[in-house]
Amino acid sequence: MSLSPPSAARPDPDPLLVRIADYVADARIDSDEAYSTARLCLMDSLACMFLALNFPACVKRLGPVVPGAILANGARVPGTRLELDPITAAFNIGALVRWLDYNDTWLAAEWGHPSDNLGGILAVGDYLCRAGRDRFSPSPGTPGEGWGGGSVGGTPLARTPSLILGTEGRDKSDRTPRVRDLLTAMIKAHEIQGILALENAFNRVGLDHVILVRLATTAVVTHMLGGNKSQIINALSNAWLDGGALRAYRHAPNAGPRKSWAAGDATSRGVRHALMALSDEDGYPSALSAKTWGFYDVLFDGKPFSIPRPFGSYVMEHVLFKVSFPAEFHAQTAVEAALQLHPQVAARLHDINQIDRIEIQTQEPAIRIISKTGPLNNPADRDHCLQYMVAIPLIFGTLTAAHYEDTTASDPRIDALRQKMRVTENSRYSRDYLDPEKRSIANRVQVFFTDGSATEAIEVEYPIGHRRRRADAIPLLRNKFAASLKDRLPEAAAQNLIATFHDAGRLDEMTASDLMDLLVPQI
Repeated sequence: MSLSPPSAARPDPDPLLVRIADYVADARIDSDEAYSTARLCLMDSLACMFLALNFPACVKRLGPVVPGAILANGARVPGTRLELDPITAAFNIGALVRWLDYNDTWLAAEWGHPSDNLGGILAVGDYLCRAGRDRFSPSPGTPGEGWGGGSVGGTPLARTPSLILGTEGRDKSDRTPRVRDLLTAMIKAHEIQGILALENAFNRVGLDHVILVRLATTAVVTHMLGGNKSQIINALSNAWLDGGALRAYRHAPNAGPRKSWAAGDATSRGVRHALMALSDEDGYPSALSAKTWGFYDVLFDGKPFSIPRPFGSYVMEHVLFKVSFPAEFHAQTAVEAALQLHPQVAARLHDINQIDRIEIQTQEPAIRIISKTGPLNNPADRDHCLQYMVAIPLIFGTLTAAHYEDTTASDPRIDALRQKMRVTENSRYSRDYLDPEKRSIANRVQVFFTDGSATEAIEVEYPIGHRRRRADAIPLLRNKFAASLKDRLPEAAAQNLIATFHDAGRLDEMTASDLMDLLVPQI
C-alpha cells in the first residue's frame, strides 16, 4: 500500500496570526483608563528595575553577552551606563523588571506579568531614537516584497503604517517614537499576552508563561520597527516555532533564579524575531495548526487556542499591581492577612510551642504553584513558597525582598511555623478567581494556639493593586517609585523624574530617548 505524499503548497496563515497582526497594525486604542493605567505600569516597572539593582545576583546577569561588547548609541538600561544592541538591552531591561517578582500580574487559566514586554518595547524605542529608524526599514520593493508588502502562504498583504507613524496631532513625517507610542505598544502587548492567557493553560502542559511574553513582544516590536502585516505574521510564526520553556525552574525541587530572567530572555527573543522579519525572513503559515509538526499537536494536546473575547484594552484596564509586597501574586492577600494577624501572634512567638497550627485557605492555583514543604534552597525558592510568605509577616510584621535572603531565612522560627501550616482549597475562592467579573485572589489565614484559643480568621479577597482597589493603590505606587530612586539618582534628577510622571501630557510627548535620559546616571 502506498501513501500519498503531503502537499507542499503553502496554506493561508493561521487565523490567530492574522488576527494578532490586524490588531497590532490597525487597532486604535481609545480608552483613557488604559493609557492612565499604562503610565502607572511604566512607572511601577521602572521602580522594580531600580530596586532590583540593589541585588548582586541580578546585577551579575546584566551587561553584554561578551564582556566589553558595548554599542555606541545603543539602547540603554535604566540605572546603568550600559549601551547595548537592542536584543541584549531587552534582556537586561526584562530581567530587571522581573527580578524581584514585584511587577504587574495577570491571572487567568494562565498567569504571567505583562510588563515583562517592556524589555523589548523600551530597548527598541530608545534605539530607534538614537541610532535612526531607517537602519531597520526594509528597502522599497514591488508588491509582495519587503517594505512594499510581502506575502504569507502566497497571500499578498499590504504595507501598514508603523506604530510610530502618524500619531494624532503629529506630522506624519516625524518617525521618532514618543512615550505615548510606548504606552500604546504596552497596551497591545498586555492585551495579546492576557487574552491568550484567559482560557489557555500552558502550565497544564508543562510550559512556562513566558512563551506569551515572546509572542507579545514579537508582535508589537515588529510593528514599532516599521514591519507590515506580512512581516508581523512571519515573525509571530517563528516565535511559535521556538516552542516553550519548561516550568521546572519555578517548582520544587528545582526552583531557582532562572525564573527571574526567563522573561528577559523571552522579550529579547521577540526583538530578535522582529529584526529578522524586517530583513524578510520567511514565515511558516501553519506553525500552529500543521498536523503532527505544529504547536497545537506537539505541545498543546492537539487543541487549538480559545480566544474568548476580541483584542482591545481589557487587560491593561484590569491588570494587577504588586504594591505592598514583593511576593508571587497568589500569595499577596495571604501576606496581607498575616500582616493583620501579626499583633495577635508576635507576643507568643518567643515560644513557638504555643502555636498549635495555622490554617490557610486559598485558591487552587496557589496550591499548585506555591504551596510547598521541605527545605528552601535560595531566594527564588522562598518567594514562591506560600508558607514562607505567610510566616515572615507573622514574625516580623512586614515582608520585603531582603526577607528572602539567607540572613533572614536562617531564623529557625520560619521553618517551625511552616511545619504548623495546613493549606486547603476554598472552592469559592477558586471559582471567583476565574470569574471575569471578579478575578479575586482570595486567601484566609487563622492561627490556633495550644491553649485552645485562636485569632480571628482574616479573609482578604482583593489585594491592593486590584482594579477594585486601584484608587488605594495609586499613592502607594507613587511612593514605591520615589523610594526606588533613593541612592540611584541625584535628588534633583529624582524629583524631576517624579514630576514628569505626575504630568501625563509632558510624559506622553517626550521621545523614548528623552525619557531614558532621565533614567540613566549622567557623567
